[in-house]
Amino acid sequence: MIYKKFLDLNLSEIGIGTYLGNSDDTTDKNYYETIKEGLNKGINVIDTAINYRNMRSEKLIGKVLNDFDRSKVIISTKGGYVAVPSDVENPTEWFKNELVLTGIVDLKDITDTGNILTEKYINWAFEKSLQNLNTDYIDIYYIHNPEDQLLKFDRDTFYKKLENVFRLLEEKRSEGKLKYYGLATWNGFRVPENHRQFLNLKDIFDIAKNVSEYNGFKFIQLPYNIAMLEAYSLKNQSLNGEKLSTFEICEILGIYTYISAPLMQGRLIRPVNEAILERFKVNSPSLIPIQFVRSTKGVGTILIGMSKKEHLLQNLEIEKFEPLSYEEIDNLINSR
Repeated sequence: MIYKKFLDLNLSEIGIGTYLGNSDDTTDKNYYETIKEGLNKGINVIDTAINYRNMRSEKLIGKVLNDFDRSKVIISTKGGYVAVPSDVENPTEWFKNELVLTGIVDLKDITDTGNILTEKYINWAFEKSLQNLNTDYIDIYYIHNPEDQLLKFDRDTFYKKLENVFRLLEEKRSEGKLKYYGLATWNGFRVPENHRQFLNLKDIFDIAKNVSEYNGFKFIQLPYNIAMLEAYSLKNQSLNGEKLSTFEICEILGIYTYISAPLMQGRLIRPVNEAILERFKVNSPSLIPIQFVRSTKGVGTILIGMSKKEHLLQNLEIEKFEPLSYEEIDNLINSR
């Protein structure tokens, strides 16, 4: 397994994502076995979110952690969307009683997509995640798709909300409950500057710096794959008058990237001829999308949704092959 050294962490180049699957016992069992096998094979990055599978993904990770040295596993989770436990019979009543009537959530703060970015809600979600994960601390806490806030609130309001949440997360760090934090996005870093959901990374970096000179804003998560090249090719970020891609500005600012959707849930796997396999230096079409992403300059850890052990073992075959050079990837992209 290739590991990436970043700050005090050694992160495996492949991580296990836990978004996919039904909220049922069978999926829990499959994830449990897959994550255990992955950890035994050298993977040490597990990614989840409080709303994934109605909190069940976090809870099964908590069960896995009982069998491993917690200090050797890097757990990231996310908060920002309405999350209801899977065993609740009436989700609407639960949400009303547990979150609205208690003052944790004000309905005016919810976007049409169910996204909430307030100190009270993120505090509740963070503490609930600690409980679900059966752990005393979280390695990386992501604000989940914060660009959804820009569909309802103006940018100044959004920045103020983000600053307030960053202050909360700095408090969690001072309490020893959190190591680092960041933004997990879908559209924010892939769209042009004039797009309503565009996220300016330097602005957000400066907000964190204003909250604390030695802040924990060190990570972002975003999609990147053969079909979604924006993080590499779109020069939508600015620094000192220079136009940069998201990967480029992350390298300068010292921000580590988690990559989501490298396979697009298998949709990027295609039958290919021997010449294509040779070009990517692998022996199976299923490894081509992983090889492409892992070989790209600026990529940190690749998150692959794996709820079955056979998929894990198949994807880990990539470790038998050397990555392509940055130049080879650049040539592949620019020759399209």
